[in-house]
Amino acid sequence: MEAGARQGQIFLRSFVTLLLLLSGILAPHHATGQLRYSVPEELEHGAFVANLGEDLGLDVSTLSARRFRIVSRAGARQHLEVNLENGILFVNERIDREEVCEVGGTCLLHLQLLVESPLELYRVEVEVQDINDHAPTFPWVEYVLEVAESAVPGARFPLESAQDPDVGTNSVRTYQLSPNGFFSLEVQTRSDASKFAELVLEHALDREQQRMHRVLLTAFDGGVPERSGTAHILVTVLDANDNVPAFDQALYRVSLPEDAPAGTLVIQLNATDLDEGSNGEIEYSFSGHAPLRVRDLFRVEPRSGQVLLKGTLDYERASLHELYVQAKDRGPSAVAVHCRVLVYLLDVNDNAPEVTLTSVSTPVVEDAPPGTVIAVISVLDRDSGENGQVSCEVNPDVPFELRSSFRNYYTLVTTEALDREAVPEYNVSITARDMGSPALLTRSILTVPVSDVNDNAPRFLQPSYSVYVMENNAPGASICSVSALDPDCQQNAYLSYSIADGHIHGMPVGTYVSINSDSGHMYALRSLDYEQIRSFQIQVQAQDAGFPPLSANVTVHVFVLDQNDNAPVIVSPMPRNGSVATELVPRSAGPGYLVGTVSAVDADAGLNSRLYYRLLQATDFTLFSVAPDTGELRTLRSFLEQDATRQRLLVQVRDSGEPALSATVSILLSVVENMPQTLSDFSDFSLPPEASSSSPLTLYLLVSLGSISLTFLLAILILMAIRCRGEGHSWQGSGCSPPRCRCCPGPDASSDGLKVSNLAAQLPTGAAPAACLDMPAGGPPGYCYKVCLSPESAQSDFMFLKPCSPPRNNEKDPGHPLAPGKRARPGQQLQISKQIKQPNTDWLPPSMQRPALKRYLIWQAGNGKRRWKGC
Repeated sequence: MEAGARQGQIFLRSFVTLLLLLSGILAPHHATGQLRYSVPEELEHGAFVANLGEDLGLDVSTLSARRFRIVSRAGARQHLEVNLENGILFVNERIDREEVCEVGGTCLLHLQLLVESPLELYRVEVEVQDINDHAPTFPWVEYVLEVAESAVPGARFPLESAQDPDVGTNSVRTYQLSPNGFFSLEVQTRSDASKFAELVLEHALDREQQRMHRVLLTAFDGGVPERSGTAHILVTVLDANDNVPAFDQALYRVSLPEDAPAGTLVIQLNATDLDEGSNGEIEYSFSGHAPLRVRDLFRVEPRSGQVLLKGTLDYERASLHELYVQAKDRGPSAVAVHCRVLVYLLDVNDNAPEVTLTSVSTPVVEDAPPGTVIAVISVLDRDSGENGQVSCEVNPDVPFELRSSFRNYYTLVTTEALDREAVPEYNVSITARDMGSPALLTRSILTVPVSDVNDNAPRFLQPSYSVYVMENNAPGASICSVSALDPDCQQNAYLSYSIADGHIHGMPVGTYVSINSDSGHMYALRSLDYEQIRSFQIQVQAQDAGFPPLSANVTVHVFVLDQNDNAPVIVSPMPRNGSVATELVPRSAGPGYLVGTVSAVDADAGLNSRLYYRLLQATDFTLFSVAPDTGELRTLRSFLEQDATRQRLLVQVRDSGEPALSATVSILLSVVENMPQTLSDFSDFSLPPEASSSSPLTLYLLVSLGSISLTFLLAILILMAIRCRGEGHSWQGSGCSPPRCRCCPGPDASSDGLKVSNLAAQLPTGAAPAACLDMPAGGPPGYCYKVCLSPESAQSDFMFLKPCSPPRNNEKDPGHPLAPGKRARPGQQLQISKQIKQPNTDWLPPSMQRPALKRYLIWQAGNGKRRWKGC
């Protein structure tokens, strides 16, 4: 039996679906800018509803990539679904129209379709068509009706109505009564088009003949195929109760606000009965076919006839309730009479708007143009009329606005350019307010993060950097750190540091310093020397990792600080051949006599180059003193007979650095009676061009030096010519042998004769022979000149030998140092270390030391370009 019913139901569904397809109900039609379809209920999963991809004009191949989907409220059942491969709308789960739409009428499923890239919103309505899947049913299987035997033919007795959840033609269409000899059936239609039956007495009843009558009531619906339901009516014949109650009116209408509390009086019903006693006492109750939901919401006081509110009303669920109340006296054979009460609910603003974020496209890039869609927002108010009209707005302090696309649908768009560095995230307050009184509102917060783009270049914390580095630093030591900031974030804010290409004193800047690309720490790659380089500049670049990358430059000024790393260098007097410096002092010199000036230079700067002089050792400290600032060596008193003829002094030159460095020079002073005109160790040298700081002076020196050299060369040539002419006479008259040049002695010459100067050196190979020049007797003493001409060099070196005369009184030993004013002994070379650095000019020595300092600078500038030597 059950299998047959199931097969019939399947056949019915298939038949109805085929009928709808043939009639074109499934074809879409546009209404108010949206698509609308129709589909019968109870279709199986996967049943075809519509081809949305074709109807909406969408490219089916991009539906999945564009996330084409149905947007529904949270917790709502998804009856329909879209196949992203072909864009077909199909049944996802069985649709029971009576479950989806409790209230009769048109049953619509509202679908919101969303597709992204770009964001588009479509609205689709699907009408669920009713099929005849329910048969009419009666509240009871058997109904007992008491009828007084005094009831006259034509009396009407309302019967319980059959209920059919289906609507339209599928609902209850008519009733039918089984054949009998006493009753007939009349079908009545209510205002809502529903049907109910009344039992009409056709013939008078006689209780004594038949106390009970049984008839079958059948209800039929209008579906195809037709369905029916039955109930048995048991009519009991009672003794006469002549009068029945009567209501004031058959139909009552009352209005009630939906927020009325329980216990509220809905209506006061009144029925009267002309009988007396118990036959005139009336009791009120709901009729048998009052729906269950009505019984849950209302109750009837049996004695007073008051209809009271029992449950909670909801206008949005049902705006009208229909009550069927019966009145029956308490007498025997009581007959019930019925009335209908229509309760109209008044809507109150008891539902706040609901805000649903249908689709959110976050985060939004900060360079998004105005009008970019951020989110799709739907609002819903379950109230009706003005209470259900909703306006939506956002807080005014954000660069967003709402634009209405459909009724109760809004898109949140940007109104101006965004700046993530100013505001990285927005909390958009969406306020939905209805038009009720008082108005209800709902606020929803949407957080919109702003994603970063590389629109900010790095910025250094300082416009430039000044770094002070002590010289002689260790290679690899950190000298400073630069830092830059980038207001962007993540990859766009990751900075790398580098040094721009450049040169420092002709060398690439990368050989001097390096930088850590991540931290910005700078390191010296070599030890710096203040005397070689005092300052330099470096261009440091900070570049972010964005696309395209942005960068900024800053100049780093590096100043090298002086360190006391150079000891003073004594330039006057200069020791000869590693021996001590010598000087002659006349015995007649009085107190304060200037013996000479000790001059020194220091390559350092500032206090490190300020020099002080002092006398460390002396043969007699009471005889000499050194000025601490100028280095002047002076006598303190006159010489005494007992004073030694040789005074050895040790003078120290000390700078002012920390720690202090010093140098010493040993000076041997010879006390003589007469001062010879010889070159002193304290005397000046001639100035080469390189020593002059003035361009005209340099030119004068060059011209003078050229003139002297030319004159000197002419003199040598003349001497050679004279020697060649008088060569024979010299050999015969003086007895000088050709192979050897020796000065010819005079009449008063010593027995030792003339001695060859101790400065004479061996002739180099290929040198010219010596030439001797004799002087007449009585004339000045004769001199011997030895000319050395080097064949491999364009230079001619020469020297002057001592005159052929006995030594003077103050020349006791030929090896003694010469007195001041005398020239250097032949063969003695100036020995100054080539490691001496160029003197610093930050501090100039006193004016008295400048001649000696000038000689030192001149000699150092010419060192390596010409040599002084004896032949």
